[in-house]
Amino acid sequence: MRVWDAFRVGYAKRRNRLFANPRFQHWAARLPVIRWIARSRAKGAFDLLAGFAYSQVLRAWVEGGLFGILQDGPLTPAAVAARMDLSEEAALTLLRAGRALMLAEEPVPGRWMLGEQGAVFASNPGVQAMVRHHRLLYADLADPLALLRADRRAPTALSRFWTYAGALHGATERGEDTAEYSALMAASQHFVADEVLASVSFRGVQRLLDVGGGHGAFLRHIGSAWPHLELGLFDLPEVAEAGTALLGAALGPQRVTAHPGNFFSDPIPCGYDMVSLIRILHDHDDAAALALLANIRASLAPGARLLVAEPMARIPGLAPMGEAFFGLYLWAMGSGRPRSPAELATMLDRAGFSRTRVVATAQPVNASVVLATA
Repeated sequence: MRVWDAFRVGYAKRRNRLFANPRFQHWAARLPVIRWIARSRAKGAFDLLAGFAYSQVLRAWVEGGLFGILQDGPLTPAAVAARMDLSEEAALTLLRAGRALMLAEEPVPGRWMLGEQGAVFASNPGVQAMVRHHRLLYADLADPLALLRADRRAPTALSRFWTYAGALHGATERGEDTAEYSALMAASQHFVADEVLASVSFRGVQRLLDVGGGHGAFLRHIGSAWPHLELGLFDLPEVAEAGTALLGAALGPQRVTAHPGNFFSDPIPCGYDMVSLIRILHDHDDAAALALLANIRASLAPGARLLVAEPMARIPGLAPMGEAFFGLYLWAMGSGRPRSPAELATMLDRAGFSRTRVVATAQPVNASVVLATA
């Protein structure tokens, strides 16, 4: 072990012994500056403990339609209870839980309406669709150690839903059909598209190919903002056909070309000066992801670029999202893992790209962006 590494390990051990000492905790709780730090750490520890309860409060709000109900507010608990088929006491419990999470507020005693976070959720059906979808993750995580000890190729609630994940593992059952998969992707895809549009210019791009583009939700957003672009959609035959029809209806059929195929076994179409991978790489294990990148690189002329946009690991301020949430989510799905921008840069270099650049986004919780040049 190098000297600097040994120092860091020794420091972490001493720090952990200090923080675990009850006498230090008692002392720290009484000093003004350190008390603020100690309280912050204590709150973080409790949030780790209570996080599942918070998520279930949100789930109850979404599945019970409470966001829509409170848009008619302010309402009494009795009015809410009648519309949710709950007792008044149960409705009040759910309203109070929502108040603690800023989903609800009680501006007048006994009258309830949406809070700040509640207004955000109420206006965004994509977020609500993801909350409904997460019931599958919660089912798979009921016994997290059992999930981690099982054969990763064994069926799970998530892998049955994600048609593509099942196909990757040679599953004989396709789970939910492709339409449900694409509906969820389309409901949430605009988050990523908004981040890309805010951080990447397509002024110098003439032809954009979206690999694994589903029903074209990403291309529809980009194509609407940049009407000069010629668009290509590469996906499995039945998906590419449906996606191209939707894109043609929205943007004009002359702008859209369908490319049916499998991005692992079929060549990527040539002639595009930018290729996009939107929430694709993190769905695949390292060997498969590297093979996909090499396949794309083989299709690109020198100077053409690859755009990778997805939630990534080890983003400052968002580390739990990457390796805690997406790490377990993708494990339960049975394929892939979140990667840091540095890890992606290494993979892109191995795939033959000449240089990479990390592009800052305003909301990396939705997506981080890496651009690679052939």
